[in-house]
Amino acid sequence: MKFTKMHGAGNDFIIINNIEEKIQIKELNGIAKELCARRISLGADGLMVVDHATEGGDYKMRFYNSDGSLGEMCGNGARCIARYGYENKLAGSTQKIETTAGMVYGKRINETEYQVRLNDVTTMKTDVDIYIEGNTYKVSYVELGSPGLPHVAVPINDLANMDKDKLKILGRKIRHYEGFPKGANVNFYEIIGKDHILELTYERGVEDYTYACGTGTGSVVAALTVKGEVSGKDVAVDMNGGQLRISLDYINGEVKELILTGPTKFVAIGEIII
Repeated sequence: MKFTKMHGAGNDFIIINNIEEKIQIKELNGIAKELCARRISLGADGLMVVDHATEGGDYKMRFYNSDGSLGEMCGNGARCIARYGYENKLAGSTQKIETTAGMVYGKRINETEYQVRLNDVTTMKTDVDIYIEGNTYKVSYVELGSPGLPHVAVPINDLANMDKDKLKILGRKIRHYEGFPKGANVNFYEIIGKDHILELTYERGVEDYTYACGTGTGSVVAALTVKGEVSGKDVAVDMNGGQLRISLDYINGEVKELILTGPTKFVAIGEIII
């Protein structure tokens, strides 16, 4: 089976062109879990499967988490798949990508930098109190697309110097918090300057930190824009894998045009036996 491996700001993915491979959909969960296993296979945060469009897009992208579960969408994955689509002549420099959470719009900025218009904010709850082991945390809960991709934004003072092992334990507890029935991606953040954020994401489905999370970045910036803590215009977000940028329109109390921009890179192209 032919594969491509890419990463966007350290968020790494395996891509399979199912237009050519013609793998049955029911087999993809198991294939994702097998291929994404680090040390014993290719290893990745997720698997993206390209297929024929069915809803007016240029092509369809199914995203699978590394545990084999079907994900709604992945922002950095969408940026990588936009470059893959452009360089493999599936679409032009602007493109429409069908995802489980709805249509995503991609755009080529230059050879390596791509941007996507993320799914619309469908749920926005700021200043939500959650209770974990006697402690109260004031968070924001955001969903993108329909069905909604769930994210929680959690402010952390001095995030750069925080004990990451202890923070991971908290991330796991928030990810499974009973108040979030779908579970949630947990985005720890700190505002470190004007329109400049430091972020660390504990990702649902990966069940660990990831080097970057595009939809998480968008969700955090959207919530902070609603709260008046950032402008929403070219907000820089530093993550372990590099910097992403978010711009949005905030009109009449609603977040519109949530745009994610950042780098992409091809890592490997080859064949694997499964």
